[in-house]
Amino acid sequence: MTFKWHLKIPSMTSCSDGPRAQYPKSEERREILSSRLLPLVRFSHMTCRKLRKVLTCTDIDHEQATKCVTEALLYKADAPHRQRALAADTTTCRKFAERAYKYRPLKVVEFDRPYPQCIAYLDLKRDECSRLFPSGRIYSQAFHLAGQGFFLSAHCNVEQQSTFYCFGLFLGMQEKGSMSVTVDYEFAARTRPSGEFVSKYKGNYTFTGGKAVGYRNLFAIPWQTFMADDSLFFIDGMLHLRAELTIKQP
Repeated sequence: MTFKWHLKIPSMTSCSDGPRAQYPKSEERREILSSRLLPLVRFSHMTCRKLRKVLTCTDIDHEQATKCVTEALLYKADAPHRQRALAADTTTCRKFAERAYKYRPLKVVEFDRPYPQCIAYLDLKRDECSRLFPSGRIYSQAFHLAGQGFFLSAHCNVEQQSTFYCFGLFLGMQEKGSMSVTVDYEFAARTRPSGEFVSKYKGNYTFTGGKAVGYRNLFAIPWQTFMADDSLFFIDGMLHLRAELTIKQP
């Protein structure tokens, strides 16, 4: 039997203001950011909201910021095989290769009619999932629906009724500036041999800031079966997850 859980999640929206504290003079700060720090930033893996903030940041040269953001948006719009080629090319990999980010990147599709709706895709490598054992968590980047910030989190946890470890998936709403909102949600995963997304669980939940809802045992199997070489859920070493959110209430 699988149980739905409601969790209290700490805020994920806090950020450091380190450069301003370390370099109080604006000219020096802009020089350090432009010449030393920005070349290390992989803008292509930032969310669109973060890219907008880059454009309005007064500590970054506007022309340089525009160039970086434009390049990132072109990469995001490119075909998947082109993205992989850029990430693998030795001349461009420093800009486009994905790092081990604290918050995993998502691919998000949004709709505003007939209801506010978004579909978020989260891909996790087998070794990332393996490192979750026995009690680890992976958080996604934030994504937004009807002005509210949400995130996904993948867990290794214990199925309380059976006392075995299993893979769990949760959907949370950010705490900062949030209000109560009711969401219809559905979790799905690609499954072998068809490679198609198969719905695992769906539900309806009224979120308030900092709360999350999800399933401790998404696939209704023990951890060892989930991670086995013949697992139905890893395709070419990748776990493909999908969360669909819809707000039907005004």
